[in-house]
Amino acid sequence: MDTFTTHQAHVIGLDFGSDSVRALLVNATNGEEVASGVTYYPRWMKGMYSNPEQSQFRHHPQDYIEAMTSAVKDTLAQVPAQIAQSVVGIGVDTTGSTPAPIDKNGNVLALLPEFENNPNAMFVLWKDHTSVEKAELINELAHGNDFPDYTKYIGGIYSSEWFWAKAAWISEQDDSIAKNAYSWVELADWIPALISGNQHPDRFRRGICAAGHKAMWHESWGGLPDEKFLTAISPTLSGMRDRMFERVYTSDEEAGRLSAEWAERFGLPEGIAVAIGEFDCHMGAVGAGAGAHDLVKVIGTSTCDILMVDHDQVGDKTIHGICGQVKGSALPQLTALEAGQSAFGDIYAWYKNLLMWPLQQWAAQNPDQAEAVKGIEDQLIPLLADAAQNYEVQATSPLAMDWHNGRRTPYANQRLKGALTELNLGSSAPALFSALVESTAHGAKAIVDCFVDQGMDVNRVIAIGGISQKSPFVMQMCADVIGREIAIVRSEQCCALGAAIFAAVVAGVHPDSETAQKVMASPICQTYQPNSATQERREQRYGAYRELGRHIEQIEEFHLSQERSNG
Repeated sequence: MDTFTTHQAHVIGLDFGSDSVRALLVNATNGEEVASGVTYYPRWMKGMYSNPEQSQFRHHPQDYIEAMTSAVKDTLAQVPAQIAQSVVGIGVDTTGSTPAPIDKNGNVLALLPEFENNPNAMFVLWKDHTSVEKAELINELAHGNDFPDYTKYIGGIYSSEWFWAKAAWISEQDDSIAKNAYSWVELADWIPALISGNQHPDRFRRGICAAGHKAMWHESWGGLPDEKFLTAISPTLSGMRDRMFERVYTSDEEAGRLSAEWAERFGLPEGIAVAIGEFDCHMGAVGAGAGAHDLVKVIGTSTCDILMVDHDQVGDKTIHGICGQVKGSALPQLTALEAGQSAFGDIYAWYKNLLMWPLQQWAAQNPDQAEAVKGIEDQLIPLLADAAQNYEVQATSPLAMDWHNGRRTPYANQRLKGALTELNLGSSAPALFSALVESTAHGAKAIVDCFVDQGMDVNRVIAIGGISQKSPFVMQMCADVIGREIAIVRSEQCCALGAAIFAAVVAGVHPDSETAQKVMASPICQTYQPNSATQERREQRYGAYRELGRHIEQIEEFHLSQERSNG
């Protein structure tokens, strides 16, 4: 690392979300968020390459390249030129698991002319569940007698949202991918490699975050699962292990230096430090100032929950039903336990789209009314929230299950579906919205219970993300249902801020991540206290939620047995 002493040192955090990329410019010496820019992915916003009915969600790599360039340029356009020239480092966080196939030179296949319109050659977004059958096979193999339990440190269940299930499934469905994919790469690893000119498979560095939580990497069995296990998942993975990686890195280490090409594209100095990438939720926990035994909920379209604990407290113990326990995947010195909900804000968006469908169809036939309909759409969720806030929940009120996009934690199962029950002819739109919000809060409580019931202390709950700041109704519901105080962080961009914190470390502005975090992390701006007067009712409702979940699991087991007997 270089030593940088000037008081004008700035860093950039790049946050790659599901819909857009955000660039955040931060003064590394005091944590001031100086400027930011957001650019949406152009092809994604047109619905290209995705099929929601089949749970297929793909991102074209060119979307990342174009949006990243635009976001950085927009950010730097807001500040004097000398500020841009004082940028000393870049950090990166992304959604995950979001892998893509690459060729021998590290090019994502969709960047090659012959694959540019093939969805299977693109990044497979975290919420793509097309590989559910492969995930089930991985679990069957890992829990059998022929191989070690490679799911041991990822909660005991492998998910269709993760690396190997996606790589195997797509390679089997598309022979052209199987023949041309030299290897596979996570988005969190590819972006730092791309902008530092180190995307060749022999050069780019893989982060422990993606490797440990999604690719079953663990030092106790020598890194990645062995060749026989991978080929048992799919013959298309034959030889893949040798073409992957042995060593992994934490985000306080360097992925490389900004290349001349990308320095020119961005308008930044060539050769500045680029940090190893992490998943957004892990970076968010760092940006929120979290330490040991702080549970950070990154709330957006879905949630990702990070609980960092002292490594000695976990030791060799394995926490069941979560999404991995990896030392160094957030802060280098702590073990991060990952959990999450496969849908959160997406459930509210689904309900909004459901209610808006007639008006949208009407506006399509009456273009002069499109603006008025758009105004209704923008105000619908706030109107529902205001009305639901005054709705008094009873034991017999509508009850919902938040598994619209499957279940991530506890115990991943992407086949599960959402539900609405206890409906009658008096059930109103606000009552149903209240039930949906309550269901997401129930899912959040199930995660807290999963940790606490297995001996992991949760001393504080911190929420970050747009919903945490913009929806008092949702956050108060979460506090009431979980039965704990919830602290809200001031920054709207904690994930990008976490990436910027690591950029400051690899650039040498701060000696380590703990020091950088103390200077740069965002403070708490608000807290929500649980309402003790509703505690008994909330506990009854949570019990009913758990019982509903058991019924849904039984129904899904029946459907699956029918499919297998017929197939």
